[in-house]
Amino acid sequence: VFFEELGVPAPVSNLEAGSGSHAKQTGDIMVRLERFIKETGPYDAVIVYGDTNTTLAGALVAAKGNIPLAHVEAGIRSFNWLMPEEINRILTDRVSKWLFAPTEIAVENLNREGLAAQTILVGDVMLDATHMFAERARERWPLESMTHHPPKGYFLATVHRPSNTDIRDNLQSIFNAFGELPLPIILPLHPRTRAALKGITIPDNVEIRAPVSYLAMLTLTSNAHRVLTDSGGLQKEAYWFGVSCVILREETEYPETFENNWSVCAGADQASIVKAAMGKPTGPQCRLGEGPEGRANMMIARSLLRSA
Repeated sequence: VFFEELGVPAPVSNLEAGSGSHAKQTGDIMVRLERFIKETGPYDAVIVYGDTNTTLAGALVAAKGNIPLAHVEAGIRSFNWLMPEEINRILTDRVSKWLFAPTEIAVENLNREGLAAQTILVGDVMLDATHMFAERARERWPLESMTHHPPKGYFLATVHRPSNTDIRDNLQSIFNAFGELPLPIILPLHPRTRAALKGITIPDNVEIRAPVSYLAMLTLTSNAHRVLTDSGGLQKEAYWFGVSCVILREETEYPETFENNWSVCAGADQASIVKAAMGKPTGPQCRLGEGPEGRANMMIARSLLRSA
């Protein structure tokens, strides 16, 4: 469904690694990816994106197989080593030949870590995708097809981080804060969160939904009054749509969004969440994820071709 909705080709191969512990998932991906590369290679490079277990698995397979590695979204840091994503992104950056950084702060992070020679500021491919698919989202998933609420007539929320879902007091505190807000809250529910809801009091203004597609989420985000989330990607998408964001974490990888209170870190504290959600930006946005040559994806392609 994902590929059909976005109009992109299906993958040549699906590793079908599935879920599991971090060790099992990462190990399964490594074994299957290494086999695929040996059976179908050789390859001039491996490209990995982001900070998932797939990212790290691909990076380790490439590094151990002496295949040049490109990391897209390099240099992003939360400085929170309790986050699995932080470990994945730092280890991946260490073994990459090309570090394609999405922001100037990401470049600064890599420079401090002694990786300036491999670093190229290209912009954020998520911004490319947001520009590319925003109109398709409006056409395929108009707001009225998903909710009776008018534009700016609801909050949009997501909750999935272990620091929120696995600590019962944090999860209840977040829902208590939701209950104090003056508008309905649309909450597409992550499976991790659904499993943790037993015994949690859900306020009447919270509308729990099944997970929605990428395009549907773009429509919901662009029309929200405000976004409340512990997701990294959704923070950026809200920002690009001009929607302020309450970050349900103690830190963010995108401190640029703090300028003029477009984003506020509230953690899981009930009072802090309510205060942030009721606030307003105090000035214009800064630039976030804009590449020096326009679209990040084209600059990445040109950089790789020049190195071929």
